Amino acid sequence: MPVLTGRLIRLEPLALEHAPGYLAAAGTGEDAAEVFRWISHAAPETIEDAQAAILTALGDWARADRFAYAQFDVTTGDFAGTSSYYEINPALRAIGIGHTWLGSRWWRTGHNTESKLLMLTHAFDTLGAARVIWHTDIHNVRSQEAVARLGATREGELRKHRIRRDGSWRTSVQYSMTDDDWPAVRDRLTERLAAGRRAVPGGGQPS
Repeated sequence: MPVLTGRLIRLEPLALEHAPGYLAAAGTGEDAAEVFRWISHAAPETIEDAQAAILTALGDWARADRFAYAQFDVTTGDFAGTSSYYEINPALRAIGIGHTWLGSRWWRTGHNTESKLLMLTHAFDTLGAARVIWHTDIHNVRSQEAVARLGATREGELRKHRIRRDGSWRTSVQYSMTDDDWPAVRDRLTERLAAGRRAVPGGGQPS
């Protein structure tokens, strides 16, 4: 997968060398716990934890199950989080976007919106996807609202779809976007990011 670069965020293939940045972006204490509340693994507390999480993602890619991107803040160069393509199905031209987390300092900054715009553009315009999907925990309202704001359609609930870290069954909410939706979505997200830059002196993003 290629490097994808916008004004705020740069996405490059996740690598083991990113472990220090991964650990730093995750944060500590209650902050880290909230960032990783809905992620399949706990917040890393040591460099070894960060390396283990990255190795898991790389193993998924070796099996063609998932491709993970590292997210970098374009302005500072800091590691900001990760996001992945998963459930890649060339026959049906379908692909998922998920396994996403951003350090809390990048919440409500426009970075996630631009990251998703970059990934959607690559999925639809380069990979030729007909359908992109998202799955969120039924209790993860923040994620559901974020996906809906992208312009995805809520399709329903998948009962006993995943197993949470605590061993409980997870009901997932499934969203989708098709290539028919994409042109209007692309224009709307592009305008949203441009409006954010206009709203802040110096062209930054609003908080």
